[in-house]
Amino acid sequence: MGAARILAFANQKGGVAKTTTTLSIGAALAEMGKSVLAVDLDPQAALTYSMGVDPDAVGETVNDVLVRRLPVEKVVIAREIDLVPANIDLAGAEAILLSKTGREYALERALRDVTPLYDYIVIDCPPSLGILTINGLTAAAEVLIPLQCEALSHRGVGQLVETMADIRHFTNPNLAVFGVIPTMYDGRSRHAREVLQDVGSRYDLVVLEPAVRKSIRFAEASQAGVSILSFAPTHPGAEAYRELARQIHGRGGA
Repeated sequence: MGAARILAFANQKGGVAKTTTTLSIGAALAEMGKSVLAVDLDPQAALTYSMGVDPDAVGETVNDVLVRRLPVEKVVIAREIDLVPANIDLAGAEAILLSKTGREYALERALRDVTPLYDYIVIDCPPSLGILTINGLTAAAEVLIPLQCEALSHRGVGQLVETMADIRHFTNPNLAVFGVIPTMYDGRSRHAREVLQDVGSRYDLVVLEPAVRKSIRFAEASQAGVSILSFAPTHPGAEAYRELARQIHGRGGA
């Protein structure tokens, strides 16, 4: 095993199934026999909750890693895949990090010690373009953009693409966009298909297939504290994420 391949999942618009996508891709890679670490960078701690961990009951979190430089290994929780948890304390990290030198590199520096231990590290970035997301993008090799297939959800993609251009210029020249993952898709809607086409051509991004269709089962899996792959292994959503994970691994896999 060499160094882990680090994937950031980012979209500053909330409610686009970003956390579901991060966990599902991570779980699908683990099903393929890969060792995976998930990093929750969102103060709302949706990934932590979705993996069956109570954010309010967690002792040390990614906040301690970023602010106190606690080693990542000290906060990892073993679940379906390994987890660096978050809780609301992370909201205060933004202000603290802003006063520190090299603040954009806090996560990248922290992950150096664990990259030899994993095949993949998946990062769930918060729905904003603040210092936490910048940390995620600076640490990552590639970005995946979960995108809800409706008009308003792709307005933020342009801003994200601009932010990534800045990241390449200042902190991470090799950052690549792997592609857009269409989520909450309603295949019956011509509008949904048009939005996908528009995003791909307007921003010159690869739109990955299959699109992940809307389903209540994702929320039920989250409530159960496991991925859709564990909760409903034969569900079309689980199959879609398995196929996407195969593509991710197939293009420059770890």
